Amino acid sequence: CALLLSAALYVLKVFKQSALNLPPGPFPLPIIGNLHLLDIRRQDKSLMKISEKYGPVFTVHLGFQKVVVLTGYEAVKDALLNTADVFADRPAIPIFYHIQHGNGVFFSSQELWKTTRRFTIATMRDLGMGKHLGEERMLEELHFLIELIKSFKGGPCQLRFLNMAPTNITFAILFGKRFDYEDPTFLT
Repeated sequence: CALLLSAALYVLKVFKQSALNLPPGPFPLPIIGNLHLLDIRRQDKSLMKISEKYGPVFTVHLGFQKVVVLTGYEAVKDALLNTADVFADRPAIPIFYHIQHGNGVFFSSQELWKTTRRFTIATMRDLGMGKHLGEERMLEELHFLIELIKSFKGGPCQLRFLNMAPTNITFAILFGKRFDYEDPTFLT
């Protein structure tokens, strides 16, 4: 009888929480919530699998903590551009707070988050994001990378060159010039 009463109270609690207007998601189990659905080593794949059923915005329960998950570029872009203030009051996640001390675009909250977001967006725009400058730098670097790969004449090349291209794009946007792949300063 006590077990049946506990189960009934739990179901009522879950339905009461759904009145908070959170997006749909998998039904949580008592105590563990939806943790049984997550592969701890590949949480990203687990969450993508859940999004196949519930869409790009859904709620999961990590134990007693409710978390709204956004998957995909469009969902994140829409949330950050159109409903940014909703994210200002999100609670701090203890492990991230321990690592970042509540700083940064992803881990801050409230007024600090709003200020950090404004600064990040303004800086990215000043550096050419959303304009043709970023595209031009990427195409320029791609040209150098293609020529480098061609120089191997079908033979094996080191994969480190593929890792160097994104870094060089960042340097070109920040400093106005790219580095040669053999430049000792760049390699350091």
